[in-house]
Amino acid sequence: MYVASSRPSKTDFRKRLPGTVFALGTVSLLTDISAEMITAFLPVYLLFTLQLGYAQFGLLDGIYTGATAVLRLVGGGISDKFRKPKAVAAAGYGLSAATKVFFPLVGASPFGIGALMAADRAGKGIRTAPRDAMISLATPEDRLGAAFGVHRSMDTFGALLGPLVTFLLLAQIGMVPGPIFAVSAAFAVIGLIVLISFVRDTPAKEKPKGPRPSFRAGLDLLNDRQFRRTTISAGLLGLATVSDAFVYVLVQKATNISLGFLPLLPLGTAVVFLAAATPLGKLADRAGRWRMFLAGHALLLGVYALLFIPEGGMVVAVVALVLHGLFYAATDGVLSAKVSETAPESLRASGLSVVQTGQALGRLVSSVVFGLLLQYTSFGTGVTVALAALTVTLIISAVLNQRDQVRFRSREKRS
Repeated sequence: MYVASSRPSKTDFRKRLPGTVFALGTVSLLTDISAEMITAFLPVYLLFTLQLGYAQFGLLDGIYTGATAVLRLVGGGISDKFRKPKAVAAAGYGLSAATKVFFPLVGASPFGIGALMAADRAGKGIRTAPRDAMISLATPEDRLGAAFGVHRSMDTFGALLGPLVTFLLLAQIGMVPGPIFAVSAAFAVIGLIVLISFVRDTPAKEKPKGPRPSFRAGLDLLNDRQFRRTTISAGLLGLATVSDAFVYVLVQKATNISLGFLPLLPLGTAVVFLAAATPLGKLADRAGRWRMFLAGHALLLGVYALLFIPEGGMVVAVVALVLHGLFYAATDGVLSAKVSETAPESLRASGLSVVQTGQALGRLVSSVVFGLLLQYTSFGTGVTVALAALTVTLIISAVLNQRDQVRFRSREKRS
């Protein structure tokens, strides 16, 4: 069984988190301004300017979400094999930055937009596992939740600023895509420069402990029962998670707030995520990371339930966005911290990429299926199916990982 062998004692713990966490947080902050500018703009652009149907939008959103899937494995495997996580991450960030330059050139072509969205998310797929591996390898294990919480807070600050920049640009220039993509590209390039200039790779003299890296060795991690259960559960919950773009569209339709607020809705999620990511990451270190991960998905059930309130107005929209932000704060970085418990140092990026791939594939299928549901059934039917699917997968995941939680509580009592 593969188990991470690095267990820094509390006496070795430094109150200040490693500089790598803050440097990568800055990179993610700048990159997320770039990415969320596009995320905030595309629903308005595709649904209300280009008049795409929900099925087409669901397919494009699925591509945007799921194009990261297989390339996460590639990025993680190459990072571990050659011990160059910074170089692999830089390639991913560079690819995403390059796509922003070409968005204005494809005009209103759904095929062209879909191809560039796939390339942008491919860059995310390549960079995510190596980036998270650099954070986990630089941080004592008992502070992984806090480290990923701080990183996700900085990342989310960028997610907060991105829609605001888009909103201000749209207010000044109207529905003109060119300047939005240009400003987005500028932020992405600055983030890449920060990565190259200020982030350090793991020193070569520090040989990671564990099996020899290879693509097969990363998949062999699934032989470990705890790792396999985490991977299966993350994939199932990803399958039952409605994408952010659809959540914001549904909140706007369910509450009947003005369409002009749609690009600003991601701000609500981002503000809460920003405020809660670090505290919930620290709490997960003490109370159990998997328990926190499941609790976050329980909050997402609340978001779906609120969509049934007719004409809820701004109050219901705010509550839904608060729950949505808490969902991300309790799950995003916490899952990476959980995976880092069991993936050995030599396969840290590979282990992260395997779990993240399962989750991304689940969300790809979710976006396509949910888009078809909204296209060919009623609004209420689509939300009911999402609510039922998340409830069932949440119960399965809780039962599947119950033994691991018992072992966690026993370990806590002994310590």
